[in-house]
Amino acid sequence: MLSRKGIIPEEYVLTRLAEDVPDHARYRARERRARFVGKNGACNVAHKNIREQGRFLQDVFTTLVDLKWPHTLLIFTMSFLCSWLLFGMVWWLIAFAHGDLDHGTRLQRTSATEVPDSFVPCVTSIHSFTSAFLFSIEVQVTIGFGGRMVTEECPAAILVLIVQNIVGLVINAIMLGCIFMKTSQAHRRAETLIFSKHAVIALRDGKLCFMLRVGDLRKSMIISATIRMQVVKKTSSLEGEVVPLNQIDIQMENPVGGNSIFLVSPLIIYHVIDKNSPLYDISPTNLHHHEDLEIIVILEGVVETTGITTQARTSYLADEILWGQRFVPIVAEEDGRYSVDYSKFGNTVKVPTPSCTARQLEEDQSIMDTVPFSPRSTIRKRSVKLKPKFTITDEPS
Repeated sequence: MLSRKGIIPEEYVLTRLAEDVPDHARYRARERRARFVGKNGACNVAHKNIREQGRFLQDVFTTLVDLKWPHTLLIFTMSFLCSWLLFGMVWWLIAFAHGDLDHGTRLQRTSATEVPDSFVPCVTSIHSFTSAFLFSIEVQVTIGFGGRMVTEECPAAILVLIVQNIVGLVINAIMLGCIFMKTSQAHRRAETLIFSKHAVIALRDGKLCFMLRVGDLRKSMIISATIRMQVVKKTSSLEGEVVPLNQIDIQMENPVGGNSIFLVSPLIIYHVIDKNSPLYDISPTNLHHHEDLEIIVILEGVVETTGITTQARTSYLADEILWGQRFVPIVAEEDGRYSVDYSKFGNTVKVPTPSCTARQLEEDQSIMDTVPFSPRSTIRKRSVKLKPKFTITDEPS
């Protein structure tokens, strides 16, 4: 792990990297409700009792790409071996039917001084199945013809030569394309799109806001990046229908407005908790691991270097939302450029926040008078030491 090697400090936890969890925390995590989306973006959904398995074979290429690497490499190897063995058997049958094997055996038994007869084989120097298999490999891999080559004696051999070349090209195109797609999948780029481990709820401009931090570790940008959030919870309709995973979109705000973001530096994305928000009745007492609440965050964009659309996902359960916390600033200006301190990416500080729901805060504005706001800013100013451009020294007399 990067954190174990010291490249990234321990307090900076990437949601897309495995983290060391203490034993007591591990046992506590088992008591939680099941996640719909994991911290690494994987969907925690198991598909069972699928009766129409043939639908996966109708899209063979996507099925091969979705397989795990050991299975893909096994199919890659077996596809070439099976084709070589199949056409090796065909070449052996052609040689057997034409009598090449018997004639080759007779030539091996005669002495070097005897003059061979005028027999022309279909494929020269095929004496057994092993030589036919080697000739099959030479035809399909285009290594080149040495002592074995096709003659004009058998038109069927020429036809098999053409068919094997076409089949070899199709196998190469499918398998190499599958390997290329697996190595250049979009989720690989999403490994460097990170989210804060915790989300926070605090006041911003006099309103309670749900906030999280997102960043990109690479210098190459994500073009047309958009971000959206959904609340997943169990609900029931007026008719008594129970929806176990009801997905509700929540309106979001970000520093550049709308859902589009310019992810050149880490941004704090926030959602204003108003009367249209599904978090309107959430209070600090609801933020525990038994609460049926999960907020899913989805970041989409186009990779600048490859042009492939990528998507990064994460989620926050109720106990992963910190009430009355605020993210610390991590962007500073140094030596004429902006620098980002990723060691403080997930760090938060306590800020005065009323311990009530957004509904109660909207109905009773006098609650704001009881919040002890600090007149001093929590942002520290960076002290800049100016180096003199010249020095004055006393000349020796």
